[in-house]
Amino acid sequence: VQLQASGGGLVQPGGSLRLSCAGSGSIFSIGVMGWYRQAPGKQRELVADISTGGTTTYADSVKGRFTISRDNAENTVYLQMNRLKPDDTAVYYCNYNRIIRGNRVDYWGQGTLVTVSS
Repeated sequence: VQLQASGGGLVQPGGSLRLSCAGSGSIFSIGVMGWYRQAPGKQRELVADISTGGTTTYADSVKGRFTISRDNAENTVYLQMNRLKPDDTAVYYCNYNRIIRGNRVDYWGQGTLVTVSS
C-alpha cells in the first residue's frame, strides 16, 4: 500500500488549497481515508476522515472550512481547505486505515507542507 499526497504550498490567510492523496492497490474501497496534520512542536492530530460509505469526521477547528471527499474508483481522497488561517500551518499527512483481525492498521503518505502566511 502506497499513498502519494500532493497539493500543499504557501497561501495567504483566507485563501484556499486542495490536497489530494492517491493510493495504490485495490483495497481502498474498504477502510477509512483521512488527513492528519502536525505543526512544529505539536502532536499529530486528525483533521478529517471519511469512511467507505461517506461518513465524515472533522476536527472542531476545521468544521465549516474544510471538506473531505473520496473517489473509491480512483483510490483518491481530497481535502478542500477554505478560509485558511495561520494556525492551519502544518505538514499534512494522508492516512488510510482498516481493521485487520480486530486490529487497526495504518498506512501513511509522505506528508505535504501547508503554510498559511501573509
